[in-house]
Amino acid sequence: MPSPASSSSTPLAFIGGGNMARSLIGGLIARGHAPEAIHVAEPVEALRDALARDFGVRVHASAADAAADAEVWLLAVKPQVMRTVCGDLSALAQARRPLAISIAAGITAAQLERWLGGDVAVVRAMPNTPALLGAGITGLYANDRADAAQRDAAAALLAAVGPTVAIGEEPLMDAVTAVSGSGPAYVFLLAEAMQAAGEAEGLSPDAARELATQTLLGAARMLVESGEPAGVLRARVTSPNGTTQAAIETFQAGGFEALVAKAIHAATERGRELSAAND
Repeated sequence: MPSPASSSSTPLAFIGGGNMARSLIGGLIARGHAPEAIHVAEPVEALRDALARDFGVRVHASAADAAADAEVWLLAVKPQVMRTVCGDLSALAQARRPLAISIAAGITAAQLERWLGGDVAVVRAMPNTPALLGAGITGLYANDRADAAQRDAAAALLAAVGPTVAIGEEPLMDAVTAVSGSGPAYVFLLAEAMQAAGEAEGLSPDAARELATQTLLGAARMLVESGEPAGVLRARVTSPNGTTQAAIETFQAGGFEALVAKAIHAATERGRELSAAND
């Protein structure tokens, strides 16, 4: 049996038409999905008009209208309104039994299933902002209602903006959020710090920015394309008693690894708090 998202003409409904939804829509169309089979519910008229103009998709002011004929629903609204949106769609969800995929941080699969009326296949997804460039990574957790074909469908849909990683236990989704969902901000913070430090050493702002930015890009590509562990790559560029060793030892003396662990733990705990607050 083909998965629900395997056909280029399978109706898909996006509930919410913000930046992440736009990225997914663009990725799907680039992979051959028929624009006319993609329905998007978006309350802001200007955003609806832009989606229709840019992608040729069908747009709706009402979530129920967008979801009426779709087998897969991509829930792309803010966490604080997710309960209301799901409640409004619950009768339709009970009638159609769709695959519901959520990209809202801190909302559990159990919450989504309950708000949709129960007995609904749910996949909780956590993409990150590089998805806007087709360079994201997404962690996926599926509830017990989702069969193998539906899990594959969710992975295929999110693969439109980058690789996916299956997560077997839902509590680990908070760690996914902490590592990759929030992770781009950590890199941006490092870039800011590197640029500021370069300027303090006498580089111009433009030179410091370009050097820091391109260095981070190149290092990330080496991590991805070489297949080598980060520790191996780090050791390879750290000559004994050289400049890199001096910097690395300074980072480590300041508790760099412990600070990163503490920061990611704090983000993980905050994700758990958001789940409880939205229940």
